[in-house]
Amino acid sequence: MVYSKAKQPPFSPYMIRSSAPRPVNLTHLILEALRLPSSAIAYHVSYQLSEYYPDKIILEGDSHYFDLQKFAEEGHCETRTITSVSSSTGYAPKQRATTVYNHTMTQWNAKKQEPRRDQKNVCFEVLWQKHRLIVLKLSWPQGYFERHYYWILADSQAAADDFFATVCGWNSDVRDEVMVFEGGLWHKSRDLFESIQSATLDNLILAGSLKEDIYADVEQFFSAKAMYTEYNVPWKRGILFIGPPGNGKTHMVKALINTSGYPCLYIKSFKTRQSTDTDNMRVAFERVRETAPCIVVIEDLDALIDDENRSFFLNELDGFALNDGVLMIASTNHPERLDMAILERPSRFDRKYHFELPGIPERVAYLTLWNQKLKPDMQLSPTELDAIATAADGFSFAYLKELLLSASMSWVQQRTPGSMVNVMTDQLDKLRSQMESQSSAPIQNGDGGHTGARSLESIGSLAAIKQAEGSL
Repeated sequence: MVYSKAKQPPFSPYMIRSSAPRPVNLTHLILEALRLPSSAIAYHVSYQLSEYYPDKIILEGDSHYFDLQKFAEEGHCETRTITSVSSSTGYAPKQRATTVYNHTMTQWNAKKQEPRRDQKNVCFEVLWQKHRLIVLKLSWPQGYFERHYYWILADSQAAADDFFATVCGWNSDVRDEVMVFEGGLWHKSRDLFESIQSATLDNLILAGSLKEDIYADVEQFFSAKAMYTEYNVPWKRGILFIGPPGNGKTHMVKALINTSGYPCLYIKSFKTRQSTDTDNMRVAFERVRETAPCIVVIEDLDALIDDENRSFFLNELDGFALNDGVLMIASTNHPERLDMAILERPSRFDRKYHFELPGIPERVAYLTLWNQKLKPDMQLSPTELDAIATAADGFSFAYLKELLLSASMSWVQQRTPGSMVNVMTDQLDKLRSQMESQSSAPIQNGDGGHTGARSLESIGSLAAIKQAEGSL
């Protein structure tokens, strides 16, 4: 669907008119409704609006896809908060117009260093494709959640339906964003999408043809829909990345997201205080099926699936529900914690790829790749690179990154050309001692460990090295 950002015709004043046979007071309506039991609010407001605007079609609901604020911010329609309502001329002049109080909360956006306005209980006039509509939005607590409800008032059913479908369709699209599921809800994260853009297959070092094999597997899945259909095989696939933390699993996932061009839905957790795991799984997979074809990412699968939710999770993977176009990529540092029903049954995770500790060739390639990004005075010679790679036996890629970062920071303090190999050797010994002291605990620098581990949302530390270099 194409969404036009064309300039809309100018608005009339902020007052709207009602043909109701009695005075219209939207502020009183809102206050009265919010004092009612939550189960009665929607009905009460709907009835009153039908009395106030008998010549309007009313469309109402609470779909999370109807985010009018974002739709308007992108220029697809114009909205004006309604400040007063004018009633029929039969009333005394002072009774013909009533003020509308609009409740807007102001939050602070720390990243952008600016206030953010969140519309809570607000009445809008909307201009969209030559249609003038009225939208009333109310919010009230319901259980552990806050319910957001809307009423769209239009001149015709077609106008209401088209506007509703356009706003929801636009919000359901995933554009330069990652969908994140946490707290029992989905939300879009542009920051997360931007943070993973630097991850490519070119800057990923893995043993042998592992990354090429995985990439070919993913590419073939998305291009083979016709073949799946021809042989009456469900067009879905599951891939499981297995291996100790810090060896490229997360980088591989990020690179696949960047190269595939398909929406990514990232499931962080099924746990909430207000809902059961099965409720949250149902919500999560409903959105997955609506978004397909897509990539679903679940890191630390062993931490998300337990004895209580396993059966429902397996049913969502390959039960009666149709998962056409869904490629699920999961990872685990502890395959021994996974049930055999997940590990061994192909219809759930069809392929398992193992990410082992890098050998000498991979360590040399990784160090060489980073060495090229350093300034000449900081770079190691080929002989020095080989020596460091050999000495770093047992280091994961995450530990190699920490070695490069800590050595670069230490070198900046000395600024002695040609001394990087000595600085790196010293840092390597310190990291080796740290590894040995933590041999019985999870490694903190991993790409998916449960304790301070790196995840899909982590950002590489190259920026820190560049910042340090900039001080030279």
